[in-house]
Amino acid sequence: MLIESVFEANEFIPSGYTCDGENISPPLKFLSVPQGVMSLVLIMDDPDAPHGTFDHWIVWNLPPTLKGLSEGAPELTTLSPQPLQGLNGFKKSYYQGPCPPAGKPHHYHFKLYALDRELSLPAGSSKQDVEKAMQGHIIEQTELIGLYQK
Repeated sequence: MLIESVFEANEFIPSGYTCDGENISPPLKFLSVPQGVMSLVLIMDDPDAPHGTFDHWIVWNLPPTLKGLSEGAPELTTLSPQPLQGLNGFKKSYYQGPCPPAGKPHHYHFKLYALDRELSLPAGSSKQDVEKAMQGHIIEQTELIGLYQK
């Protein structure tokens, strides 16, 4: 299983996908999702944040047939049933792009999990709740790391 985007692994995320630009989610392609998967989970976080890992985007119950998300992820409002989004570090339930303090580059991890079930969590749940609910149900996982620096 792989994630691809407009930036290569360990390369810089274009500024349009950050707080310095349009702050919309980058397009993502989900490749080689294994058979038998019931749902996908996408988590984006920044482990380089000054006060510990900062969560930018948490989405679960994505259909396993989904081949990715377009720029700005309009699919999240048109899929039926709708995938759910969790509360990020900005206290918002939607994508918020990289916005690090000035200094060294931060590493943004886009993590994709293939699960053997859907998660029974309410919208606005925390990343910790999602991770706990996934325990014992992950078939495969992958990640794409992008960099950003002010």
